Amino acid sequence: MAFVTTGLPFDDFRALVRDLPKPAFEAAEAVRQRDATLTKPAGSLGRLEELAVWLAAWTGRAPAVTRPLVAVFAGNHGVTAQGVSPFPSSVTAQMVENFAAGGAAINQICIAHDLGLKVFDLALDLPTADITQEAAMDERTCAATMAFGMESIAGGTDLLCIGEMGIGNTTIAAAIYYALYGGKAEDWVGAGTGHSAEGIALKADVIRKAVDLHKDHLKDPFEVLRRLGGREIAAMAGAILAARVERIPVIIDGFVATSAAAILHAASPDALDHCQIGHVSAEQAHRTVVEKLGKKPILDLDMRLGEGTGAALAAGIVKAAALCHSGMATFEQAGVSDKA
Repeated sequence: MAFVTTGLPFDDFRALVRDLPKPAFEAAEAVRQRDATLTKPAGSLGRLEELAVWLAAWTGRAPAVTRPLVAVFAGNHGVTAQGVSPFPSSVTAQMVENFAAGGAAINQICIAHDLGLKVFDLALDLPTADITQEAAMDERTCAATMAFGMESIAGGTDLLCIGEMGIGNTTIAAAIYYALYGGKAEDWVGAGTGHSAEGIALKADVIRKAVDLHKDHLKDPFEVLRRLGGREIAAMAGAILAARVERIPVIIDGFVATSAAAILHAASPDALDHCQIGHVSAEQAHRTVVEKLGKKPILDLDMRLGEGTGAALAAGIVKAAALCHSGMATFEQAGVSDKA
């Protein structure tokens, strides 16, 4: 996708958000009408029927998933200097190497559901600035990273799953939620990669300090992103936005990936209409965020790994929903009597 920036980098994204494509209502209605003729009681496939309609609404055609893609964005964060993770930042690059070698959970899930996988290394040797000291990124860097995320779908896909990897990024996500939704810092903080109670309290103190530092600039969602976010958050936001422009359905992963979606939702309440939340994370605040976004997760498996794993598992459900709709016979085709 070609993306040309102006002298005011965020203005391009604000313009996109103001003029988002709408769903293909006729395609969605055609699915509902065919569903009523399939060899099953009405509504008996529950959420699968809703997902089939959703696919049609955003692709403009009968439900089908032929080129699914999991896009995992990896970034490092200066805030790790505050001790917010029990793991060093070097683990981010090590895990990216593990993805490339096929040794991570996401690799196995992609194999199980026949999903493509791309992993994007976002300047791991150059962490964003410590958000307790200064803005994570300047506007141009943040906008350029969003544009990079937009280009991630250039190879083509008809179902995009969004995931991430980044030591310290549960702190970043919690800071974004605290800035967007208020409450207490403790409301948004969980164990992340395995923190103790003392570590969780430290994370709350860190996000409180960061949001207080930037509080005069946080009414604009894009300022929230650049001041408190990370490169992987910005790239995921760009990818979600590009998918909307290209009419590609999106499945968003858990606690961290949803923070990128929350930025777009804050910019425009209908910005996520083409998105599903793949699963509700075991991170305590994720369920609250999902409710604020007006979404219903596809799965609830007590997971909190990241890597796009929840979104990829949900993609298997979406693929099944498409096949059930397209492959099932109608009552007339099967010679089965419909209800009297």
